[in-house]
Amino acid sequence: MAVINQTVIAIKQIRVRSRIKHKPKPVQWYIGDTKPERIKEEEQRLVVKEGVQYFSNGDFYEGEFNRGKCNGSGVYYYFVNGRYEGDWINGRYDGYGIECWSKGSKYKGQYKQGLRHGYGVYWFYTGDSYSGEWFNGQSHGFGVQTCADGSSFVGEFKFGVKHGLGSYHFRNGDKYAGEYFGDKIHGFGVYHFANGHYYEGAWHEGRKQGYGTYRFRTGDIKSGEWDDGNLVNHLPPDSHPVRRAVQSARERAKNGVNQRRVDEHVIRAVAAANKAATAARVAAVKAVQNQMDGKICDN
Repeated sequence: MAVINQTVIAIKQIRVRSRIKHKPKPVQWYIGDTKPERIKEEEQRLVVKEGVQYFSNGDFYEGEFNRGKCNGSGVYYYFVNGRYEGDWINGRYDGYGIECWSKGSKYKGQYKQGLRHGYGVYWFYTGDSYSGEWFNGQSHGFGVQTCADGSSFVGEFKFGVKHGLGSYHFRNGDKYAGEYFGDKIHGFGVYHFANGHYYEGAWHEGRKQGYGTYRFRTGDIKSGEWDDGNLVNHLPPDSHPVRRAVQSARERAKNGVNQRRVDEHVIRAVAAANKAATAARVAAVKAVQNQMDGKICDN
C-alpha cells in the first residue's frame, strides 16, 4: 500500500512539472501580416517635430516644437499685423530672426527671450532706420540713426534715446558733435552752423548754457557765460572758465566723432537673421505638409 501511495505522489509531481513547463502563452491577434512591432514603427513615423498651432486671438505658428513649446525654427503669424521668422527657445524669439509688420516696418538681427537684443537693424515704415546695438528691446549702446528727412546721428544710445557721445548731421546742414543726455544736446560739445558760424562750450537741454565761445564766419567772437541760449556775462576768450569749457567741448566733439563702430557685428547679425528666417520658412512648409498628411506633432 505504501508503494502505491508513493507512486501516485510521483505521478502528481510529474503532471505539475509538465504544466509549468508547457504553460500556455497569451493569445495574440494579428490583422493580416501586421505585427505589433511594425505597428509601433508606423506610429513613430507619424510623430514629427514640425507642427501647426492656432491661438484664440487669431495668431498661429508653423514650425518646430519641443516639450509643448515653439523650439527650433518657425514662423509666427500675427493676426493681420505681421510675422516673425527665425529661431525659438521655449516659446520665445531667441537667436536670430526677422520681424515684418503690415505697415512696412522690418527688423533683422538678434533676439533674447522674445526681445530685440544684441545687434540688428530696424527699418521704420516712415523711412527712418536704426542700425546698431540693442538691449531688452530698445536701441542701447552704439548705433546709427538715419531719418527720412536726411538727418542722421552716429553715437551712443541708452534705452531708446540718444545718450552719451555722438555726432548729429541736421537736414539743414548744421552739425553737432559732443554730449547728449536724454535725447537732447546736453553737456559739452561743438555746434557748426550751415552758415559758417560755430559754438564751442557748454549746453543744457539743447540750449547754450554755461561758458563758451560763439565765432562768426566774419571772425567776430562772443564769449563768456550763457543762459538759455543768450550771452549774459561777457568774458575774454582766453579767460580761464571760457578756455576750460572750450577745451572740454573740443575733446567731447572729437570723442563723439571718433567712436568705435559696430558695422561688422551688424552685418554678421543680419546675415545670420536671413539664414534663420530661411530655415524657419522651411520648417513652416514641413509643418503644413505634416498637418495635411495627418502626422502628429510631438509637442
